[in-house]
Amino acid sequence: MRTNWAGNVTFTAAQAVTPTSAEDLRALVRGSSAVHVVGSGHSFSTIADTTGTLVSLSAMPEIFEVSGQTVQVSAGMTLADLSVRLEAVGLALHTLPSLPHITVAGAVATATHGSGSRSLAGAVRSVEVLRGDGSVVELASRGAAVSLGGLGVITTVTLDVVPSFQVAQTVYQDVAWTTLLVQLEQIFDGAYSVSAFVDWQGGATLWVKHRVGDEEFRYPGRPASEPAHPVPGQPAAHCTVQGGVPGPWHERLPHFRAEFTPSVGEELQTEYFVPRTRAVTALRALAEMSTVISPLVQTCEIRTINGEPQWLSPAYDRDSLAIHFTWVPNTPAVLRILPRLEEAIAPRPHWGKLFTVPPALLAARYPQWDAFRALLREHDPKGVFRNDFLTTYFGSASS
Repeated sequence: MRTNWAGNVTFTAAQAVTPTSAEDLRALVRGSSAVHVVGSGHSFSTIADTTGTLVSLSAMPEIFEVSGQTVQVSAGMTLADLSVRLEAVGLALHTLPSLPHITVAGAVATATHGSGSRSLAGAVRSVEVLRGDGSVVELASRGAAVSLGGLGVITTVTLDVVPSFQVAQTVYQDVAWTTLLVQLEQIFDGAYSVSAFVDWQGGATLWVKHRVGDEEFRYPGRPASEPAHPVPGQPAAHCTVQGGVPGPWHERLPHFRAEFTPSVGEELQTEYFVPRTRAVTALRALAEMSTVISPLVQTCEIRTINGEPQWLSPAYDRDSLAIHFTWVPNTPAVLRILPRLEEAIAPRPHWGKLFTVPPALLAARYPQWDAFRALLREHDPKGVFRNDFLTTYFGSASS
């Protein structure tokens, strides 16, 4: 892997390797001065880059061990594969991202969320980490899950699981912007998972994922008469089943079906988190910049996330509104407008997507920032896993 999924990041690693055993991985780490792990390559920032050795865990032996209401899995397993294994034993994850093709460790390390009101990191009991000296530790602290790859190589993740459940998905079209703002709380609290796709021109489409058996809010708009795609004009064949047809959780919670590649990567992504208490204010501020946003955006998705205890989760310690932008693949133009959006809404950004918030401002928005810096120094004192991204925001290993 020499570029990320979208092709906007070319990795600067001197070599890329795919170890096949724990022994090979340990020897590789102990013999390297700079290492970083890449998952599915679905990050749009340089979070996974390194000048040394880029490691993929895709060929490592698979681990899947259920114990009561937890499961320990290999870090490089995709969420799609994990979902099928869990469903086979009558279990489920409480959430899945929009596309299940990404790895467990990659989703956890960047606080990726998705359907429902919690990120996948919110289900983490512990992570097993291979450190630069070859030692392996199990970490369960609130700073360990969303680690940005800085503590070491996450080799296994232990997650909370729940009994399997059924979900029905309905798309509601022609929802007025004013209706979305006025009924924001009821809309997002009215089903197991709700995504609002807005066009910044006065309209919205709601993707409502209703857990079968739960009471459901009466949604505005009209049910779509045929399958829809999040990006207007794109074919819906790769999307999960809509039309209110019940099905297993892992076949409805993502927007895209696991057996298809959801896109060809011709896009860039940004996601901003703001406190839910100022959700309407933030949306109105962005709407005022619609003439700036609209020429560059393919689609914009709005979701809610419950407050979480993980130190570097963008939803740390506060219920949040997540505003996701899928941009056209024009990096210079997108990077030019991001500072204006960030100044208007003062967000915490998604770590794996494009943003330009300066380090000092970002640090001020995370109460446990210094505690995480100390955790980095404790577990990676020589900076083996410290790349340019981490150095930019948390300083060098010696600082």
